[in-house]
Amino acid sequence: MATQGTVVLIEDDDDIADVVRVFFENEGFRLLHSVSGEDGIERIRERAPRAVLLDIGLPGIDGVEVCRQIRSFSEVPIIMLTARDAEVDKVVGLEIGADDYVTKPFSGRELVARVKAVLRRAEERPETPPVIEVDDWAIDGGRREVRTPTEDTVRPTAREFDLLWYLAENQGLVLSRAQILEAVWGYDYFGETRTVDVHVRQLRKKLIDIPIETVWGVGYRLGS
Repeated sequence: MATQGTVVLIEDDDDIADVVRVFFENEGFRLLHSVSGEDGIERIRERAPRAVLLDIGLPGIDGVEVCRQIRSFSEVPIIMLTARDAEVDKVVGLEIGADDYVTKPFSGRELVARVKAVLRRAEERPETPPVIEVDDWAIDGGRREVRTPTEDTVRPTAREFDLLWYLAENQGLVLSRAQILEAVWGYDYFGETRTVDVHVRQLRKKLIDIPIETVWGVGYRLGS
């Protein structure tokens, strides 16, 4: 079996780590296990893994802070693992830059499928034109950044930019949350359409007055 690359698991429960290791190694991945956020961050800096599995309830610095620190230097896909079923925990994870989340107890096969889907989406991104203009906004597909009407430059997270790019490619069209999930997340999404709302909210915070219109009961539209 061809190697699938390295995945870093940051999880303080050795039993969970052992189960995850079996599933990922059976699929050709190399799994590096860290029991603390500090060690996990160091491994990510040293090894540049293809993906990170991050428990939110870590000793020391928790998964939320670990995710923030990772995002300060890397766009590696991050999937949060959480025993908490509260909506606020899921939303916080997505807002700070996580690509996905899984609530414990989870299926090892589902976890592998999610990682593969995130990687496939990132690596199969088609060639894009340099810039799409929407009103006075310039969305740069090569630099993966946005120039505002006041000539400021903003760089959203990888997932936020993918979402904005998809809306820009279809500017003026109303896109349902299901359409957006399929196109941007790139697979039969296991989670909730709430994910789209969270990422749109983040884009609106970073890009004040970006013309993303909410079409109630349906989804979103960029531009007129």
